[in-house]
This record gives sequence, structure tokens and C-alpha cells, in this order.
Amino acid sequence: MAITFEGVLADRSTWTLENCSIAMTMDLIGTRSSMVILREAFYGTTRFDDFTRRTRLTDAIVAARLKDLTEIGLFSRRPYREPGQRTRSEYLLTDKGRDLLPAVFALMQWGNKYVQDEEGGPLSLVERGTGEPVIIGPRTASGKNLELEDLAIVANGDWAGPRDS
Repeated sequence: MAITFEGVLADRSTWTLENCSIAMTMDLIGTRSSMVILREAFYGTTRFDDFTRRTRLTDAIVAARLKDLTEIGLFSRRPYREPGQRTRSEYLLTDKGRDLLPAVFALMQWGNKYVQDEEGGPLSLVERGTGEPVIIGPRTASGKNLELEDLAIVANGDWAGPRDS
């Protein structure tokens, strides 16, 4: 079974989605290099040389991705200076960047299950203190876990059409 479409979206032959949020997000951050830089930022990396070393990407790629990710508001830059060195920038996740946590770790969760061997990947996301595995998946705002069959897509904003008063 699949996600259902409700209301004005029920007849999929009558509409297309040119401004799809998934496609637009992938256009902004959909490169492998962007995702591994985001991964490292969630792991606490903030400095250019550390991003380069930990991602094994070239200086040019890290510089370009950090510039792009900063321009779209996922990182902010903060100057720092080591004794005897020139001033450089640290790259810190903004709230907008931190909000990508479920997407980044959902990819890790999926990869651990379907790309790695039976034992899973080298890392697992757990709750600090308890060690309980964290599961990324669909749930309601009240916290109820959902399956694919429980989900529906509804029109939002202008797509919803005129509202009754």
C-alpha cells in the first residue's frame, strides 16, 4: 500500500507538482559531499581542515560546499584565531541546519539496514544515557508512530483552494 492523497489531490491526473519540496531540497543540498559535511557538523566538526580530513574530500570541494551551505543558511561563520596564525572561520550549524538531523540520520538508519552487513553499519544513533536506539520515522505531532499505510497527503496553502468562512 502507499500514501493516499486526499481532497483536491485525490485525482492525481489533474495536478502536477512543479515546486516539490523534496526536489527543491535536493537541488540545494543533494550532493554526497554536502551530506558528509553535514554529517561531520552533527558530529561536532567546525573547522575547515577537520572537515577536509574527516570527509576525505578535497580542499576545493569542502570550500565550495561550505560556501554553498552557508549561503543557504545551514551554517554560520564565526572567526577564530590560533596563537601566531591568521584569523580563520569556524562553521556552526544554524537552527535551519540542525533541523536536517532527521533527514541525515534517516539515511544512516536506512544504510545500516540495507547497505551494510547483517550487523549494521559502524555507527548507531542512541539516546545518551540510556543507550536505547533512536528510530527515525513517521510520527504525529503528538508522538504516535505511523506506518506508510497510515499516511495521507493533503493540499497546503494555495493548493487547498478557497476556504469556507
